[in-house]
Amino acid sequence: MIAWAPIPPDPASGVADAYRAACHLELRALKPGNVHIHADGHGMSVGQFLASADATAPILARPGLSVGERLHAAVLATREAAGCNTNLGILLLAAPLAQAALMPGGSPLRDRLAHVLATLTVADAELAFQAIALAGPAGLGSVEGADVHAPARVTLLDAMREAQDRDRIARQYVTDFADIFETGVPSLRRWMDAGVDLERATEMIYVEFLATVPDSHVIRKYGRERSEWLRARASELRENTAPDRAFTLTRSRLAEMDRDLKYNGVNPGTTADIVVGCLLAFWLMQSP
Repeated sequence: MIAWAPIPPDPASGVADAYRAACHLELRALKPGNVHIHADGHGMSVGQFLASADATAPILARPGLSVGERLHAAVLATREAAGCNTNLGILLLAAPLAQAALMPGGSPLRDRLAHVLATLTVADAELAFQAIALAGPAGLGSVEGADVHAPARVTLLDAMREAQDRDRIARQYVTDFADIFETGVPSLRRWMDAGVDLERATEMIYVEFLATVPDSHVIRKYGRERSEWLRARASELRENTAPDRAFTLTRSRLAEMDRDLKYNGVNPGTTADIVVGCLLAFWLMQSP
């Protein structure tokens, strides 16, 4: 099991270590419908995700890059390491978080992140559009005023604002990562305060998001009706989970739901990406 530790004094090393730890921990959690150490799925393996994390960590943590440069270089590294899109959503969340963590000064991480997001440029959007087109995620393409297959005409923040109603990752940019800082990290801390280890706390925040927030990847691929069915299934699991109850009561049900979703080809990828963002933010916030 992975245990958290304070970020080391060197900011770049700390960001890289926090990112790897977040990616590795997410893969250890039994998250229904996603790839994890308990079961591969959707034609992808744990090894591809681990290779992606290791290849992209030093890029995300490299001083002197813009958000767009981090994202574009990390997508290229992922394609070389894994041969497919394993982590676009993760990278879209991790690039601005890493940028914020590398900023000098002692202000809270979310305050630094807000500054990073507010100062995103058209050049960031251009590089992000190229990265998204290279990754080729299912169902993404264009919105009015921000087609990823055309030259950027707006800043990356404005492009995300155009997409926020149909993509939960885009919505994070517009809300200063509200799902992560207002829901995910506080929930993670509550589970840990209740004595639940990080691996199982990760599973719990995944279920909480799945039960309360429509997964935009599922919506794009299968439609809103399937997404609502998924939320209902997750809500059943959530009703039987609380810090004062034995977690083992739900572990078999997580595995059962995992098999069912994978049999039907349903991958709540956006939810998994947001969970990685929560873990990364949590670790980065340990920095003195």
